[in-house]
Amino acid sequence: MILLPLPKKQVEREGNLFLSMDSMILLSPSCPKGAFVYARMLKSEITKWAGLDLTVGKGTEREGDILLWVDASLEENAYRLVIEETGARLCGGSLNSLGWAVQTLRQIVRQCAGALPCLEIEDAPEILNRGFYHDVTRGRVQTLEHLKELADTLAFYKMNQLQLYVEHTYLFRGMTELWRDETPLEAEEILELDDYCFERGIELVPSLSTFGHLYKLLGSRSYEEFCELPGSAGKPFSFKDRMDHHTVNVSNGAAMELIKGMIEEYMHLFRSEKFNLCADETFDLGKGRSKALAEEKGVGTLYVDYIMELFRFLIRHGKTPMFWGDVICRHPELFSRLPEGVVCLNWGYSPTQPDTETRILHEVGATQYVCPGACGWNTWINVFSNSYRNVRLMSDYARKYGAVGVLNTDWGDFGHINHPIFSVPGLIYGAVFSWGGEVPDYEELNRRIAMLEFGDSSGRLLNLLGKVSDEMRFSWHHAVIVKEWVQQGVARETIGKFFHDEDMGKAAASNQVLDAVEKELSLVIRSMDSSGRWIMAHAQVGIRMVRLWNQVGLYLEDLDQDGRAKEGWDGFALAAGLEANLHDYQQLWRSNSKEGDLARITDVFCWYADLLRKTSK
Repeated sequence: MILLPLPKKQVEREGNLFLSMDSMILLSPSCPKGAFVYARMLKSEITKWAGLDLTVGKGTEREGDILLWVDASLEENAYRLVIEETGARLCGGSLNSLGWAVQTLRQIVRQCAGALPCLEIEDAPEILNRGFYHDVTRGRVQTLEHLKELADTLAFYKMNQLQLYVEHTYLFRGMTELWRDETPLEAEEILELDDYCFERGIELVPSLSTFGHLYKLLGSRSYEEFCELPGSAGKPFSFKDRMDHHTVNVSNGAAMELIKGMIEEYMHLFRSEKFNLCADETFDLGKGRSKALAEEKGVGTLYVDYIMELFRFLIRHGKTPMFWGDVICRHPELFSRLPEGVVCLNWGYSPTQPDTETRILHEVGATQYVCPGACGWNTWINVFSNSYRNVRLMSDYARKYGAVGVLNTDWGDFGHINHPIFSVPGLIYGAVFSWGGEVPDYEELNRRIAMLEFGDSSGRLLNLLGKVSDEMRFSWHHAVIVKEWVQQGVARETIGKFFHDEDMGKAAASNQVLDAVEKELSLVIRSMDSSGRWIMAHAQVGIRMVRLWNQVGLYLEDLDQDGRAKEGWDGFALAAGLEANLHDYQQLWRSNSKEGDLARITDVFCWYADLLRKTSK
C-alpha cells in the first residue's frame, strides 16, 4: 500500500474492515463545524472507489462505522488513524490534523476500495508550513475551477499553504491599462478560492510583486514615471524584457503610495495574516533615476529603506510580511534593520543547490522558508529529476538550519508553457520531503506517485515522462530569445553564439528516444484507470513539441551562408507540423486556463513557421 507522505509510524495487523451500505461516517459530537467538509471528502472518495454511498452523520458510532473527532490530548499537529475489523477511528489534535488523518484514509480507500486493511498510524509533520507557489502571471492564469482542483491536490498530500504569484493578473480597480489585454483574476474569484482553501486546511496567502518584476505596471503610459529606467513605455512585448527589468524608482515618493494602494486593495480579499510582497530580483535598482541616491546611500540601503516602509505598512494592518531573500542575502549586514518576525523566502532551484543562502540567513537570525522548484519553467514537460534532487536538498537544509517552512515553486517564465499536470510530481516531492521521514529514491517515488495520483498500475508513467526534457536540444528559452534578438536587430554573431550553445549535435538521436518514449507511453496508458487517461493527450503534445523544436534547431543550424535551407530539408512541412501541434496545444490550454499569454506563445510559433517557409528552397 502506498501512502504519501510516508507516515512516521505505521503498524499493520491481520484482518479487514469491510465497509457496507450500513456503515456511516460519523462526526463526534465534539467535532468543530469544519469537520463536516472532511467527512464529505471521505464520503466522495468511498463513493468513487468503493461504490458505496455512505451517510454522513453525527453521534455515537456503531460497528462498521468510521468515526472522526478532535482529541485535545494529542499534539496540535499530530493525528492517529486506527482501522479494526469493527470500525475505523480518525482523530487529530486540531481540525487541520484531523483533516490529514482523513487524507490518509482517502489514499487507503483509493487503493483498497471497501476492504480496508487493519492498521494503526500515528503521524505528524516535521516542518509546519508546507506550501506550493504557483505563477499566475507569466503566461497561464488557470480558471477558478482548476485552481480549486490544485487546492484539492494540495489537501490530498497534506500541504497547508498556497500562494499565487501576481504582478498584473488581478483586476485592480481603475488600473485598466495594467490588465486591458490580459485575462486577470477578479475579486470574487479570489474570495471564493480563499473560502475553498480554508475549508480544506489550506492557507491562501496573498503574493504581489511590489518592487521588481513590474513589467506591465511600469511599462504603462499611466505609471512609466515610477520605473527606475526611463523610456519603459511603448515598447513591443518581450518575454525576456519582462523577466529582466522594470524595478520601482525608489526616489519617487509617489511610487510608494501607488504600491501601498495596490497592497491594501488586494490584502482584504484574504483571511491570511501573511502577505508576500516579493521584492526579488531588483536588477535595475540604482542604475537609472535613483542612481544619485544609490551613490549617496548604497544600493543595499536603498533596497532595505524601501521594503522597510512596506513592512511597516503591512504590520500596521496586522499582517506578517514575507519577501524573497535573494537581495538581502547579498547584504546580510543590513538584516538587523528588519522587523522581528518577517519571513524571508529563500529560493534556489539547482539540483546541486548549495546551502550558502540558507546558512547566511540562519546566521543572521532570519525566520525563513526554503523554496525549491517544480522545475517546469521553459519546458514542455517538467524536469522531474532536477526537481526531486532540488527539493530533497532544500528540505534537508530546512531541517539543518531550522527553517519554519518549505514553499515549493512553480514559475512560468516565458509563458508558462508546461501544462499544470506536469508540475504535480514536483508538488508531491515537496509534500513528501517537507513532511519528513524516510523517502524513497527518485525512481521508486515516481513509481508510487504514478500509482497513487495517476492510477497507473504499472508504475512506469512518470519515469517515462521524466525522460522527455532530457532530450530537449532547441529549448523554448533559446527559441524565444533568438526570435526577440532578431527582431531587435541584435548582431548576427551574438545570436549565432547564443544559438550554438544548444547541443544540436544530439538532436537526431534525441528524437529517436522521444519516438520510443511516445510508443511506450501508449502501452503504459493501458495500465491506467480510464478516468486518468486524459494525460496522454498532454504527454503526446509535450513530446511532439520537444521533437519538433529539435527539428527546427537542426534546420536552422543547417542553413547555408545565404540563409537558405540545404537539400533534404522541407521547411514548409516542418512549419505545418509546428502549426498543427500548436492547434492541439491551444485546445488543451483552453481546457484548463484563461487566454493569458497564449496569443504571445502563438506568435513565437508563427514567426518560426514563417521563417521556415521563407528559407526553404
